[in-house]
Amino acid sequence: MARIVIADDDADIRELVVFKLRHGGHEVVPVGDGAAAVEACRAEKPDLVILDVMMPGMSGLEAARTLRADDTMTGLPIIMLTARAQESDIEQGLEAGADDYIVKPFSPRELASRVDSVLAKA
Repeated sequence: MARIVIADDDADIRELVVFKLRHGGHEVVPVGDGAAAVEACRAEKPDLVILDVMMPGMSGLEAARTLRADDTMTGLPIIMLTARAQESDIEQGLEAGADDYIVKPFSPRELASRVDSVLAKA
Protein backbone atom coordinates (compact mmCIF):
# COMPACT_ATOMS: atom_id res chain seq x y z
CA MET A 1 0.00 0.00 0.00
CA ALA A 2 1.15 3.56 0.66
CA ARG A 3 3.76 5.15 2.92
CA ILE A 4 2.09 7.89 4.98
CA VAL A 5 3.53 10.50 7.36
CA ILE A 6 1.09 11.59 10.10
CA ALA A 7 1.88 14.69 12.16
CA ASP A 8 -0.23 15.47 15.22
CA ASP A 9 0.88 16.71 18.63
CA ASP A 10 -1.95 14.79 20.33
CA ALA A 11 -0.56 11.30 20.94
CA ASP A 12 -4.04 9.73 21.25
CA ILE A 13 -5.16 11.08 17.86
CA ARG A 14 -1.83 10.11 16.31
CA GLU A 15 -2.13 6.54 17.65
CA LEU A 16 -5.74 6.24 16.42
CA VAL A 17 -4.75 7.37 12.91
CA VAL A 18 -1.70 5.10 12.88
CA PHE A 19 -3.80 2.12 13.99
CA LYS A 20 -6.51 2.73 11.38
CA LEU A 21 -4.08 3.28 8.51
CA ARG A 22 -1.86 0.31 9.42
CA HIS A 23 -4.99 -1.84 9.67
CA GLY A 24 -5.68 -0.73 6.09
CA GLY A 25 -2.26 -2.01 5.01
CA HIS A 26 -0.37 1.28 4.90
CA GLU A 27 3.13 1.92 6.23
CA VAL A 28 2.83 4.85 8.67
CA VAL A 29 5.49 7.21 10.02
CA PRO A 30 4.12 9.12 13.04
CA VAL A 31 5.64 12.44 14.20
CA GLY A 32 4.61 15.06 16.75
CA ASP A 33 5.03 18.42 14.99
CA GLY A 34 5.30 20.21 11.66
CA ALA A 35 9.09 20.44 11.54
CA ALA A 36 9.38 16.69 12.17
CA ALA A 37 6.80 16.12 9.42
CA VAL A 38 8.87 18.07 6.90
CA GLU A 39 12.01 16.14 7.93
CA ALA A 40 10.17 12.80 7.73
CA CYS A 41 8.80 13.66 4.28
CA ARG A 42 12.28 14.49 3.01
CA ALA A 43 13.73 11.30 4.50
CA GLU A 44 10.90 8.85 3.81
CA LYS A 45 9.55 10.14 0.44
CA PRO A 46 5.96 9.27 1.45
CA ASP A 47 2.95 8.85 -0.81
CA LEU A 48 0.84 11.10 1.46
CA VAL A 49 1.19 13.35 4.50
CA ILE A 50 -1.53 14.08 7.06
CA LEU A 51 -1.02 17.28 9.06
CA ASP A 52 -2.73 18.70 12.13
CA VAL A 53 -2.95 22.49 11.83
CA MET A 54 -2.31 23.51 15.45
CA MET A 55 1.01 22.08 16.60
CA PRO A 56 3.85 23.58 18.64
CA GLY A 57 6.68 25.14 16.67
CA MET A 58 5.88 24.75 12.98
CA SER A 59 2.13 24.54 12.35
CA GLY A 60 0.59 22.20 9.82
CA LEU A 61 -0.08 25.18 7.56
CA GLU A 62 3.59 26.17 7.66
CA ALA A 63 4.62 22.56 7.05
CA ALA A 64 2.28 22.35 4.04
CA ARG A 65 3.69 25.57 2.59
CA THR A 66 7.26 24.33 3.16
CA LEU A 67 6.50 21.03 1.44
CA ARG A 68 4.79 22.77 -1.50
CA ALA A 69 7.85 25.02 -1.94
CA ASP A 70 10.22 22.02 -2.01
CA ASP A 71 10.84 20.81 -5.59
CA THR A 72 11.56 17.29 -4.33
CA MET A 73 8.02 17.10 -2.85
CA THR A 74 6.18 17.98 -6.06
CA GLY A 75 2.85 16.19 -6.20
CA LEU A 76 2.92 14.99 -2.57
CA PRO A 77 -0.73 14.81 -1.47
CA ILE A 78 -1.52 16.62 1.80
CA ILE A 79 -4.53 16.09 4.05
CA MET A 80 -5.21 18.51 6.91
CA LEU A 81 -6.73 16.79 9.97
CA THR A 82 -7.71 19.49 12.45
CA ALA A 83 -10.22 20.86 14.93
CA ARG A 84 -10.24 24.18 13.07
CA ALA A 85 -13.62 24.09 11.34
CA GLN A 86 -14.42 27.66 10.30
CA GLU A 87 -14.81 28.32 6.59
CA SER A 88 -11.80 30.66 6.74
CA ASP A 89 -9.72 27.87 8.35
CA ILE A 90 -10.61 25.48 5.54
CA GLU A 91 -9.75 28.14 2.95
CA GLN A 92 -6.37 28.71 4.64
CA GLY A 93 -5.66 24.98 4.60
CA LEU A 94 -6.48 24.64 0.94
CA GLU A 95 -4.51 27.79 0.07
CA ALA A 96 -1.51 26.34 1.93
CA GLY A 97 -1.62 23.38 -0.43
CA ALA A 98 -3.90 20.79 1.17
CA ASP A 99 -5.65 18.37 -1.16
CA ASP A 100 -8.30 17.54 1.46
CA TYR A 101 -9.41 18.91 4.83
CA ILE A 102 -10.89 16.73 7.58
CA VAL A 103 -12.36 18.26 10.73
CA LYS A 104 -11.95 16.71 14.20
CA PRO A 105 -13.73 14.91 15.68
CA PHE A 106 -13.63 12.55 12.73
CA SER A 107 -14.73 9.05 11.87
CA PRO A 108 -11.74 6.71 11.44
CA ARG A 109 -13.67 4.99 8.64
CA GLU A 110 -14.17 8.32 6.85
CA LEU A 111 -10.47 9.14 7.30
CA ALA A 112 -9.48 5.83 5.69
CA SER A 113 -11.88 6.46 2.83
CA ARG A 114 -10.59 10.01 2.24
CA VAL A 115 -6.98 8.75 2.38
CA ASP A 116 -7.79 6.15 -0.27
CA SER A 117 -9.53 8.79 -2.39
CA VAL A 118 -6.61 11.24 -2.24
CA LEU A 119 -4.12 8.47 -3.00
CA ALA A 120 -6.20 7.33 -5.99
CA LYS A 121 -6.10 10.87 -7.43
CA ALA A 122 -2.33 11.20 -6.95
